[in-house]
Amino acid sequence: MNDLAPDLLRARWYDGVSSRPQPVLVGLEPGPRGPSLRLHALAPGVAVPPSPFAHDAVDWPEAWRPSRAQATVVVGLHGAGSLEIDDGARWHAALEAAGARPGLAQRMQTRWQVFVAVLLAAVLGLGLFYRYGTPWAATQLTRFVPLGWEETISREAMEQLDDGWLRPSRLPAERQAALRARFDALAAVLGQAGAGDAPALRRYRGYAPKLQLAFRSGMPPNAFALPGGQIVMTDALVRAADKAGLTDDALVGVLAHEIGHVVHRHGTRLVVEQGVLNIGLGLALGDVSSMVATASTVLTSLAYRRSHEREADCFAVAMMARAGLPIAPMADLLMDIDGPPAVAGRPPGQEEAPETPQPRSPGAADWFSSHPDTAARAEALRAGRGCAADGAR
Repeated sequence: MNDLAPDLLRARWYDGVSSRPQPVLVGLEPGPRGPSLRLHALAPGVAVPPSPFAHDAVDWPEAWRPSRAQATVVVGLHGAGSLEIDDGARWHAALEAAGARPGLAQRMQTRWQVFVAVLLAAVLGLGLFYRYGTPWAATQLTRFVPLGWEETISREAMEQLDDGWLRPSRLPAERQAALRARFDALAAVLGQAGAGDAPALRRYRGYAPKLQLAFRSGMPPNAFALPGGQIVMTDALVRAADKAGLTDDALVGVLAHEIGHVVHRHGTRLVVEQGVLNIGLGLALGDVSSMVATASTVLTSLAYRRSHEREADCFAVAMMARAGLPIAPMADLLMDIDGPPAVAGRPPGQEEAPETPQPRSPGAADWFSSHPDTAARAEALRAGRGCAADGAR
């Protein structure tokens, strides 16, 4: 038979029932989906399985080292037993002659250059997905997040902040009432905005949260927004504006900025984005537990992206223009309170670093580490072009 078929390989066939091997000859033939395998009995009276075995019916062994093939190759035949071939080099040569081409996984195992190239491509792909894909996906998925869910996680976030950073406001009631009246007037202007208004005023069609303003003390000059319409302004920010001799238009501009965070659903987009990353990691690592109970924690520990700050500034410019109010006082306030360098641990929405170290509660994190440069931002606001507050991202 060897004279008739010199390309056949000697092998031992185990039928999966008996431990005794049977001598056979193995032939490899080209096929449309890859090589197929044919068995020929050597000993008389030995009934080998019907051939050929299609490409998908064979467990093809992989080569682990390109410079030296395995001495013995084991080939699985699924329900028809297995083969042992002692001439690994001839086996791989015959496999290549029959049209077999190593897959990417095998090339990664046998050639370090391929492994490094695939690794770099994977890292680049993950980086691009994190930088562009995840924010885009979060922006689209946020359209389907119910307003009630936002309100629920905002209440939980406020409870966490009240237990750690915040204290009841000490501003006089009449001062709070005056600022709240200005806030309500601003909210009314937003309610009058229609579909034909500047795109900056409407990001999510049909999204109309109830805007609410609360005052708190216990932290430096600060204003921040939570999903669902809750906005908080600190006593220190009000006092900073008064000390600088600025009109309340400065504070109204800050409130317009925070309303922009609400309208553009930045807090929700951060939570959804973190959820997308968590689910992806969970699926990759095989653990998807405890992923649905972290929304309020994420909300109180993530910094707004610079792109979110640009959007909120752009919204503030458009909003103040529609209300017939100047935006420059807000820029003056930002510059006035921009003193010491940034300090890790600032809570959400903070517009300056504290003059003295402030107590921290466990789990609090830096919200504004990704803020645009204050001077460039203030200059852009004074020029009425908040959308270009930060060109570097």
